[in-house]
Amino acid sequence: MIKAVIFDLDDTLISERKYIESGYKHIASLLNFQGIGTQDNLYNMLLNLFEESPVNVFNRLFDSLNLSYTASDIRNLVNEYRTHFPTINFFDDVIPCLNELKKREFKLGIITDGYASSQKAKLSSLSARTYFNEIIVTDELGREYWKPHQKPFEIIREKLQVEYEEMIYIGDNPEKDFYISNIYPIKTIRINRKGVYQNREYMDGIKEHYSIENLDSFLTLLHNLN
Repeated sequence: MIKAVIFDLDDTLISERKYIESGYKHIASLLNFQGIGTQDNLYNMLLNLFEESPVNVFNRLFDSLNLSYTASDIRNLVNEYRTHFPTINFFDDVIPCLNELKKREFKLGIITDGYASSQKAKLSSLSARTYFNEIIVTDELGREYWKPHQKPFEIIREKLQVEYEEMIYIGDNPEKDFYISNIYPIKTIRINRKGVYQNREYMDGIKEHYSIENLDSFLTLLHNLN
């Protein structure tokens, strides 16, 4: 019987794209304050550069503006991006699902990769700890413990006091979210939000047990599993 439902964060509970847009708005505002272009133009340039490639966007912005810059300038912008307090929300189906799961007395958790400063800012903006019993930001354990490493799953199992076979993990990234079922008997579910990393390859061909389009259908699936 399933007793705990663990979620990935980015493109599972929130839109990573919306976070990126929030970060670029912050950077555009910051550069505008420094006298570099208009905020709307800078924001649109950042988005267009990201669409071309997510690599070295800030360097390429300065190049596009024919402005000189140093490595320190780029580091400062990256730090501003990662630590900004984002304007983001849960997907529309998240809160109703969480409320229903809590009503059914499931234990709820999050395991999320990404730089700790960014992930903690996201979680704070969402007031996530209101809804979840335990949250593991893997970067706080060490970069080597990002998924697909099993350590965060071991920690959250112990904290929630459940067995592996009593856990479900819901994620979106085939590169890292479902491999855990090859290590422990954790049921995995892929939610298809058509997010930033949807076209990644499955790690070692390990696929999810179930696939869903939204969390409304997850509640139906969970009822059948239990």
